[in-house]
Amino acid sequence: MPNVGITGNIGSGKSTVCRIFNTLQIPVFYADVEARMLYYREDIKQNVRKLFGNKVFDNNDEVDTKILATIIFSDTKALKAINHIIHPAVMRKYQEWLETHTQAPYTLHEAAVLFENNLKNLFYKVINVYAPAEIRLRRVMERDGSSINAVKKRMYHQWSDKKKNDLADFVITNEGKSFLIPQIIKIHHQLMEYKK
Repeated sequence: MPNVGITGNIGSGKSTVCRIFNTLQIPVFYADVEARMLYYREDIKQNVRKLFGNKVFDNNDEVDTKILATIIFSDTKALKAINHIIHPAVMRKYQEWLETHTQAPYTLHEAAVLFENNLKNLFYKVINVYAPAEIRLRRVMERDGSSINAVKKRMYHQWSDKKKNDLADFVITNEGKSFLIPQIIKIHHQLMEYKK
């Protein structure tokens, strides 16, 4: 069973694309969602507290991911330190998840920073979801209510669209003009060929 990576910069529409693949009965592992869930684990919370102290915890003693994001997207060393805690734990969850989806024709692993974290070689193929930066910026500001500076800080830590497009095996264009479903169906048929 081929495992396929799906990535794309913030605001590109990865989640929308993944939901369409899911309607085709393709299981999707949402690495970014799993990463957020890990912040509720006691061992992860202890490691976060060692790095940043109590300032990133709310009144319920949970990690305040908005405060944490403000710190790590302004400090490359802090971002690397948190990635060192979170990414290995996410990959362990992914391996467990794969074992429960062995009957699928293929699976998708959705992650925003797949290339940045040198994960490309773990996958049979990689799909990049592309949208121009100005469109992505507007989408994220509208979606999250974030300031333009906050979004730009997050975008700064991701590779350029061109670099990701060049490295990907497939590119899905999601700029609001190209139809998504025909692009997805075409890739789906190509990936299904692997099983024959």
